[in-house]
Amino acid sequence: MSAVSNAQPQLEPILVTEAELPVFCPPANTPLWNMHPRVYIEIEKEGRASCPYCSATYQLVPENHPE
Repeated sequence: MSAVSNAQPQLEPILVTEAELPVFCPPANTPLWNMHPRVYIEIEKEGRASCPYCSATYQLVPENHPE
């Protein structure tokens, strides 16, 4: 099995609340092999945005959203 299969784009958006702003990618818990330069993701205007490096999608949700 190829290591490339582990790097498939994420299908589900990463849910974040206003308390977690500003959002940056990659998150702190990302494995070292999967790192890229840190970029800040602007989701305040549209409520949803993707990382230009890894295509991870982030979505802004209300504070009281059940996870």
